[in-house]
Amino acid sequence: MLMDPINIFVGINIIAIFGASFGAAKKGLKSSVSAVKEKPKGFLQAYPPLIATVLLIAGIISIFQVGVFEYSEYRLLRLIGLGVYIISSWMQIKLYNTLGDNYSQEVVIFKHHQLVQKGLYRYIRHPYYLFQILSDLGFAAALLSYIVLPIAVIEIPILIMRASLEDNLLNKHFPAQFSEYKRKSGFMLPFIG
Repeated sequence: MLMDPINIFVGINIIAIFGASFGAAKKGLKSSVSAVKEKPKGFLQAYPPLIATVLLIAGIISIFQVGVFEYSEYRLLRLIGLGVYIISSWMQIKLYNTLGDNYSQEVVIFKHHQLVQKGLYRYIRHPYYLFQILSDLGFAAALLSYIVLPIAVIEIPILIMRASLEDNLLNKHFPAQFSEYKRKSGFMLPFIG
């Protein structure tokens, strides 16, 4: 059986994203060795990376047409999903670069932390989570995976709670700046929240 072309593009993107995000992984590990001002405890630290890992494994399995719906009737949906997945995953790379030294895979405030308000962060306080949600839903649609889709849907409220935790932490450490920033920006969509 020949591999589906859309699945090939999904697989290539996974490999490319791994290569491009290697620097982010190294930066993300620094929160365990850097000067941390505050790092809340709780499930919102551990669950999102765990869910993302399970989702990735399920997606890789789905590339080989395990746990997927029949492809024949849904080509347009799959192509739209592929586009959303690729664009959203690369936007995440751009966004972690925008955060620079403030990036961490954990919810944390570093001693040198700054409130980032440039790029998309000027309009949206949590664009990284927005593009994570879009990427995961696009991933599920491109693969037509009935394994990936429920994991992506379960992840949405957890990422929203995590973003809310970040808002509270930023408000605590940058009260005047954050109040003005919140007034001018949206939570996950421009001008909303």
